[in-house]
Amino acid sequence: MESVPGMPLPDLLYATIDDLQSGLAAGTFTSVDLVKAYVARIHEVNPVLHAVIETNPDALAIAASLDAERAGGSCRGNLHGIPICIKDNIATLDKMNNTAGSFALLGAIPPSDSTIAAKLKAAGAVIIGKCNLSQWANYRSSNSTNGWTSRGGQTMGAYYPMQDPSGSSSGPGVVSSIGLAAAAVGTETSGSIISPASRNSLAGIKPSVGLTSRYLVVPISQTQDTIGPLTRTMMDAAYILSAIAGKDSHDNYTSAIPFETVPDYAAQCKCKDLRGAKIGIPRNAMTVSSTNGPEITAFNASINVFKKLGATIVENADFPDLAGYKNFTGYTSAPVVGADFVADVANYFNEMTTNPNGIKNLQQLINYTETYAPEDYPDRDIARWLGAASLNITMGDANYYAALLQQYYYGSNATILGALEKYNLDALIIPSSMSPGYAAIAGYPIVTVPLGYYPATTNVTYNTRGTLVSLGPNFPFGLSFFGRPFSEATLVKYACAFEAATNYRQLRNPYIIPNIQLVDVM
Repeated sequence: MESVPGMPLPDLLYATIDDLQSGLAAGTFTSVDLVKAYVARIHEVNPVLHAVIETNPDALAIAASLDAERAGGSCRGNLHGIPICIKDNIATLDKMNNTAGSFALLGAIPPSDSTIAAKLKAAGAVIIGKCNLSQWANYRSSNSTNGWTSRGGQTMGAYYPMQDPSGSSSGPGVVSSIGLAAAAVGTETSGSIISPASRNSLAGIKPSVGLTSRYLVVPISQTQDTIGPLTRTMMDAAYILSAIAGKDSHDNYTSAIPFETVPDYAAQCKCKDLRGAKIGIPRNAMTVSSTNGPEITAFNASINVFKKLGATIVENADFPDLAGYKNFTGYTSAPVVGADFVADVANYFNEMTTNPNGIKNLQQLINYTETYAPEDYPDRDIARWLGAASLNITMGDANYYAALLQQYYYGSNATILGALEKYNLDALIIPSSMSPGYAAIAGYPIVTVPLGYYPATTNVTYNTRGTLVSLGPNFPFGLSFFGRPFSEATLVKYACAFEAATNYRQLRNPYIIPNIQLVDVM
């Protein structure tokens, strides 16, 4: 804790939303102070880490307005006056851009805030900037890198020099990991929240598809896209999930939400034991490699933690048709995702009230990217777009629905739901590096929490471009919880209990940490 006379100040590397709310409520500091401190921290390390594409020029004015509300006796809730950074594919109708990291969308103006941004603002959050990402949420190239965009450059993680930050919510992961904002919000189609949360020693929630609206979020696939938090604690993630979840007339998938009132997910964190919980381990879904030994060892050690918390652990709660899942066409070339992208990206472009580059469909986006030099084509290819453009199915036709039914089977009965039902389980656990693909294709939820770090003796491995360290000393990893659709409250409860019992995030600090604290701006 930094301090000035009579006023303890939280260290922004560790500060939770509760810590910040305590200081705001006591008048120890203001939301304006927080915005100044976080923006200064961004400017301090962004030349190295490239985690933020742009900051909000109106953030201080918004914070001042929220401070005035508080001074008048009004507080909107847990996020009132809290600075949050969102991924640069979640639209805001303000002075910030929303580009998925591409110049193709620079200057495009949406008709309104995205539903996610509107909900955050209504809850009192201050959106202080747009986080960098893997361009187009990693649905452009087969040979690019996690965290690279033409607009924002190459994001790097803070736990090792030149660390691959994972993706596609690379910037949100790095922002939260070193306190460049109180928290961050990302998106996932397959792995894009869970992987960077795990690799940056964070809590992360990939909600069930339909729990959070995708309206005016740059899309990949309406059958798989979802929006969720990446935070330093599970409690913070729960606060944000409650703020952004809920039905939205602009997103038909949210009509599947089975409740009218969004749960108080943070209330689940009050329970610190797991008596009565029945949790399975799908051993046949876990892959042991020559490099992931530390993750497997830590995962196996975690079983005793769950038992001490009172949970019943079912070993070998295996996926019933794993062979069928493995033979199923993978995510990157899946016909459903490709057909979704062709239709959904065109719909997004056509929603814009101002569209400076006049792009209306995928073919025009391809033409722009191939001819605008800063997009780094052909060094970074457009293989995923070409694959989507060449599909012989179209969203809504008979072949599409046949493929969609197959996809739903392999993501549910063949795997997660099949194991949950067969063994009468409440949840499944698995190393986070192995969790995303199974849950992606049928829209199932995942919650991840820190599980440990690779040892100092880990060999340094570079990516194929030689530009990022893909594995090295001090690299964090996580543990994931699977559950039934819309079972986030249960998963948050289990994750909070495990986090409280282990506190793995506190075991290691990043190698690069901003020096600027609240005391420097007050």
